[in-house]
Amino acid sequence: MKLVTWNVNGLRSCEKKGFADFFHAQDADLFAIQETKMQEEQMTDSLAFPGYTRYMNSAERKGYSGTLVYAKQEPLSVTFDIEGDTTMEGRVITMEYPDFWFVCAYVPNSKEGLLRLPYRMEWEDYLRAHLKKLDESKPVIYTGDLNVAHEEIDLKNPASNHMNAGFSDEERAKFTELLEAGFCDAYRTLYPEKVEYSWWSYRFRAREKNAGWRIDYFVVSERLMPLVRDCVIHTDVIGSDHCPVSLDIAL
Repeated sequence: MKLVTWNVNGLRSCEKKGFADFFHAQDADLFAIQETKMQEEQMTDSLAFPGYTRYMNSAERKGYSGTLVYAKQEPLSVTFDIEGDTTMEGRVITMEYPDFWFVCAYVPNSKEGLLRLPYRMEWEDYLRAHLKKLDESKPVIYTGDLNVAHEEIDLKNPASNHMNAGFSDEERAKFTELLEAGFCDAYRTLYPEKVEYSWWSYRFRAREKNAGWRIDYFVVSERLMPLVRDCVIHTDVIGSDHCPVSLDIAL
């Protein structure tokens, strides 16, 4: 199977910058999208791809957040959001398949000054509990914009970002806690020393300088890791401040 994740930073905007070309070229079995910034009624025919069924979780607030998954094979079940989170920000889609669970998430940003860190910490606990419960019945593939650079290797300037959103001790510890609960960061497991990023600020010509962060992930149940063939960060693909990430897995 080939799986893809991409924070498009507004699907309508990304569509104008080649989204469909990349979508077709990947021919993915599951294509997960974060930060759609749109409602179901705003989807156009140009975003309906033959051979795929679309599952969308929009935020209550228009033009904000939102997740979407395109699937070649219809799942056994689909649920939206996670138990405990009542914000209605459209952040999670959970899909059940015969041999695994697929979870697409757009993890809350802690914001400048870590103003939203308390909510983020609660949300992380809800999400980890959700994944652990799923993992009891069948293995999990969890993907999306997880809004954390886990280790210093995962961002260009760790020293100057030590307590900024996405690299705070608290956020990194929550990701460690998730991995210790029986999950693997697929890319870092395959490539312990490789330096690549998936997000660059629009400021200070960050992408041009490759001053980025790796915050988009595929996280898999430990027992799935032997089936992972590759995890690729498509740094050459533009259209958003994030680039896509793909997972090739023998399922």
